[in-house]
Amino acid sequence: MSGLFARAILAFLLLPGTVAFLVPALLVDAARFRRFDPSGLIPLLPGIAGLLWCVWSFYTEGRGTLAPWSPPRHLVVTGLYRYSRNPMYVAVTLILWGWAAGFRSRPLAVYALAVMAAFHLRVVLGEEPWLARTHGAAWARYRADVPRWLPLGRRA
Repeated sequence: MSGLFARAILAFLLLPGTVAFLVPALLVDAARFRRFDPSGLIPLLPGIAGLLWCVWSFYTEGRGTLAPWSPPRHLVVTGLYRYSRNPMYVAVTLILWGWAAGFRSRPLAVYALAVMAAFHLRVVLGEEPWLARTHGAAWARYRADVPRWLPLGRRA
C-alpha cells in the first residue's frame, strides 16, 4: 500500500468518517436507531456515492487527500468537480440530511445545519483564498466557470 493511499484512507476515516458517520451515530437516540425511515436513503445513498467519488478524484487526479495536511497537488476539475467546486461538502451534507430524515431526528437536523454553516465559512475564509494563492489563473478560470455549491440554473 502506497503512502499516499494510506494517508487518503486515514483522512477519510478521520474527517468525513467522523463528521458524517460517527457524530450522527452518537446523536441518534438508541430507540430511534432501530427505526430508520427508508425516505432517508434518498439523500443518504447519493451522498455516500458522491463522497467516495470525490475522495477517489482527490487521490487519482489531484494526487493528494481530502485532508488539509495532505491536499491534492493538482486542482481537481473533473468528475463531480465539473458541476460544483465543493461536491465533497455537498455529499457530506446529503449524508447528514439522510440521517436526519431517516431517523426523524431534530438533533441531527440541527447538526446538519451547523455543519453546513461551518463548511461555508471554511470554504470562503480558508480554502478559496488558499486555492487562489496555490493555483492562480487556473483557480480563477475554474471559479468563474463552476458554482461554489450547486449548479442551479448554471451550466458548469
